[in-house]
Amino acid sequence: MNKKLIIGIILAIIIISAIAGMFMGKSIPPYRAFTTSKIGVIHIEGLIMGGGDSYGLFGENQGADSIIRQLREAQADNEVKAVVIRINSPGGTVPASQEIREEVVKLKKAGKKVVVSMGDVAASGGYWIATAADKIFANPGTITGSIGVIMHLQNMEELYKKIGLKPVVIKSGEHKDMGSPARELTEEERKMLKDIVMEMYEQFVKVVAEGRNMPVEKVRKIADGRIFTGSQALELGLVDELGNFYDAVDATAKMVGIEGRPQLKSYRPERSLFERLIYGITTPFGEAVMRLENILKTHQPIQLR
Repeated sequence: MNKKLIIGIILAIIIISAIAGMFMGKSIPPYRAFTTSKIGVIHIEGLIMGGGDSYGLFGENQGADSIIRQLREAQADNEVKAVVIRINSPGGTVPASQEIREEVVKLKKAGKKVVVSMGDVAASGGYWIATAADKIFANPGTITGSIGVIMHLQNMEELYKKIGLKPVVIKSGEHKDMGSPARELTEEERKMLKDIVMEMYEQFVKVVAEGRNMPVEKVRKIADGRIFTGSQALELGLVDELGNFYDAVDATAKMVGIEGRPQLKSYRPERSLFERLIYGITTPFGEAVMRLENILKTHQPIQLR
């Protein structure tokens, strides 16, 4: 086949994918709506980080600001009787997870039921957020748990010596360059960082104990960073039921007294034309790469940093 023809076909496929991505986005399939009552749907996908959304060649990452805005929109929407949060995330930073969870708590205080539906992964920071829900659904093979905190630092001092690089640091205090890759941590600094990690860890244990109505010591026994399947999590009391997204929707409808099939209202961040173009081109292969990366990261429980 002529090379120019092959290139032309590939370009046509890319353009068609881009146009489809721009106008279709990530919508939820129709759910046979027979009532006027609505259930809001909010997606938490990828790494949970502070700030706004980001877009790249391998898809998108939602920032905490975007998720919080969607939660507040659902809270203010009088037509929405409850919210299902679909989580597919290996976790992220502690502050971002805390901010989102607090907004979920506010949503509940406003009188709206919240149900979490776990996808492939809902671990570490993803589970931190889930603990605020009235009910948690997981698939039997969902990866969840990873209750713990970790901080990664690199010591490149020996590498610098080998390549003849000598960093020069001018600092206002003894510990201002703590964690620098140019030198080893002192024992005092190591203790400081360990104290910070353990403080965050205690916060995590506390929200799990409160959210799941479990004794703190019971939580602590399983809060060593290990991951669980959805089935294991059910036995441990970390989730309430096994089921998919629509099982969670059905249960939510019953919780708020909706008879028949509810309408689903999906809250999605607005994208610029450029963002939609990038998203449309990269989504087909980008999502697969991102999900693989997320699963691999979950197996090295590094979600909370």
